[in-house]
Amino acid sequence: MKTLMGYIAGLLFGLGLAIGGMTDPARVLDFLDILGDWDPTLMFVLGGAVVTTFIGYRLVLRRSQPLFAPAFQVPTRRDLDGKLIGGAALFGVGWGLSGYCPGPAFASFAGLSAPLMAMLVAMVVGWWLARVVSRGERKNAYRPQQ
Repeated sequence: MKTLMGYIAGLLFGLGLAIGGMTDPARVLDFLDILGDWDPTLMFVLGGAVVTTFIGYRLVLRRSQPLFAPAFQVPTRRDLDGKLIGGAALFGVGWGLSGYCPGPAFASFAGLSAPLMAMLVAMVVGWWLARVVSRGERKNAYRPQQ
């Protein structure tokens, strides 16, 4: 049931991205072009997402538990480290260069183009590298100090 709910949530997210026009990389790039042909649409889509999330969290967390899970999984970490800041910076650079973030990229998969394929390949390589680096850090953390 949890997997089905995940798929339904992903479908709703992708549908919202498509309706909001966020599967068009030109819209994202035009938002970033503040000195040229600036398009504020992305700001309104992101603002709508923030308002929806703010209200949704307030309503959902009034419940004692989720409908399809034994407990809520809310992040508890509040610290900022180099990996988080570096990852956010890489994400932003990739988004700015390609016009795609992961959600719209997957939602746009049906209209596969060379720039979209390059972005998806780079994203998968980034995931793989992050796993390799994390695995190496975990191995080194358990080695006895000499």
